Amino acid sequence: MSTSDTVEQDEHQGEAASRPLEIAFGLVALAFTAGYLFLTTQIGLRREAAPGQIDARFWPMVIGVTGVAVAILILVVAITRPAPGREDLDRVRSGGVIRVVATLAIAGVFIAVWSVGSVILFGYRIEIFPIAAALLMAALMLVYGHRRWLSLIIYSVAVTAFVYVVFGMLLRIPL
Repeated sequence: MSTSDTVEQDEHQGEAASRPLEIAFGLVALAFTAGYLFLTTQIGLRREAAPGQIDARFWPMVIGVTGVAVAILILVVAITRPAPGREDLDRVRSGGVIRVVATLAIAGVFIAVWSVGSVILFGYRIEIFPIAAALLMAALMLVYGHRRWLSLIIYSVAVTAFVYVVFGMLLRIPL
């Protein structure tokens, strides 16, 4: 076996098992879902639901309780059992961390811009969501390696239009 064959095998070898990583994931999942569950209790209601009826908090609370239960299960499994092998995963490559940071930054900018709601420009009210969502899609596609401009524009506009029509127009959810 030559040196290049050894390098080739090492490059495609999976990551080593890591109990601290599994425990850290369980703790982060528990913190995130517990925060989500807390936020569901803060949902304002116009009026309380009558006994036997479902209010606006019901489904978010079901999701939050389920998430906390699953996170606790993940944490218990991570503590009590040996860490599972990760042979099926590729090693972390250069640029991966930068992509994650860029994704978080793009999402943060999207949320900040979206929170503006709408602007009045030249006497016309312009909704920010469609513009921000199309730019979000295009920016994420660029970060993850898409380079064909025509499909980048078509896909970004199509997904944004779909979300806007379904949620904004049909379901009348304020975007």
